[in-house]
Amino acid sequence: MRIAIAGSSGLIGSALVDHLRSQGHEVLRLVRRPSKSSSEVTWDPANGDIDLFSLNGVEVFINLAGAGVGDRRWTAKYKKEILDSRVWSTTTMAIAAAQIKPKVFINSSAIGYYGDTADHAVDESSPNGTGFLADVVKQWEAATAAAQLAGVRVVKIRTGLVVAAHGGAWQKILPIFKLGFGGKLGNGKQYWSFISLRDQIAAIDFLISHPEISGPVNLTAPNPATNLQVTKAMGKVLKRPTLFSVPSFALKVVLGEFSQEVLGSVRVIPKVLMSAGFEFKDPDIVSAVKTL
Repeated sequence: MRIAIAGSSGLIGSALVDHLRSQGHEVLRLVRRPSKSSSEVTWDPANGDIDLFSLNGVEVFINLAGAGVGDRRWTAKYKKEILDSRVWSTTTMAIAAAQIKPKVFINSSAIGYYGDTADHAVDESSPNGTGFLADVVKQWEAATAAAQLAGVRVVKIRTGLVVAAHGGAWQKILPIFKLGFGGKLGNGKQYWSFISLRDQIAAIDFLISHPEISGPVNLTAPNPATNLQVTKAMGKVLKRPTLFSVPSFALKVVLGEFSQEVLGSVRVIPKVLMSAGFEFKDPDIVSAVKTL
């Protein structure tokens, strides 16, 4: 198939490009500069510009673009960038999809949709929560409207914390645990809904080939873990002590408003994937950490 991917240089995007090309698919990478080869398509999501001619014949649109939520301190300016980068990229691809009519438009989303759920389990049927990220995700998903109205199958992948050594949350905490300075954050009771990188890629591939699935889909492992359980798994797999802990007040000082997300609890169940028969290679936190 001919597949177009935005956000192809990120953690998930780069792994997905490699996987799809290994499966024999033609992958077009959307880039914010003049294209340098036939495998690149120029676009400017901030201005709603995209090279539609080069997208002719594309059967799958995948949008993974967006400013990193934990990359910088949440100033008012950066919060606007987090929102705008997602809404602009999604709107631009949705309008393009409405004209090209691919078989499916898979748009990145996040479990931040549910807000803080404490120890209450939620699935795709659960309501939108409250807070900055919950509001962002609501607008992010709504930006797919043009494609949906045109009759394109739209899948909104609500991704959890991706367990990978070279990006995301684990890239930051892995060196600390390797040195033996790892420990729980806050009281450690907050749920972290995670997914291994290989399950993330396999799930996206699964969604491409299952036309009966549309709408929101949680991309998280079926057994979410508390931060304390994550800490113990890291210590067990890496064979390092996990005696240290970071108190809540320290996280609030260092991370500012983003600390609410680190200390918040989101217990997410991937009901749609499980009901469709998707098989997780890493259903629990110990298995996922071993992939590091």
